[in-house]
Amino acid sequence: QVQLVESGGGLVQAGGSLRLSCAASGIIFSINAMGWYRQAPGKQRELVATITSGGSANYADSVKGRFTISRGNAKNTVYLQMNSLNAEDTAVYYCNADRVRTRQGTRGYWGQGTQVTVSS
Repeated sequence: QVQLVESGGGLVQAGGSLRLSCAASGIIFSINAMGWYRQAPGKQRELVATITSGGSANYADSVKGRFTISRGNAKNTVYLQMNSLNAEDTAVYYCNADRVRTRQGTRGYWGQGTQVTVSS
């Protein structure tokens, strides 16, 4: 069974920084891409950033230049460094692993979410 465990959320003042971490556990043969999505109250879940197994990163326009996504050496981990945070970044942030290949087949997984609150 694959699980995604996130950490690093919290309360920060506007202009501050946070670093989110996500680790995928289980017997995993490969992961195509990992990423971060967020959902603010009353809004749909939206893409923040993704990164492929080859290291290609993609960002939402709203976070370009402020957020950086990276994969860990273990390849089953992903990080999101968030700088210059503002109130619009307040949301629950979800880790996603796309096309995870295991003995049971290939599918995507979501983490449980971690709250990021930016105070102005």
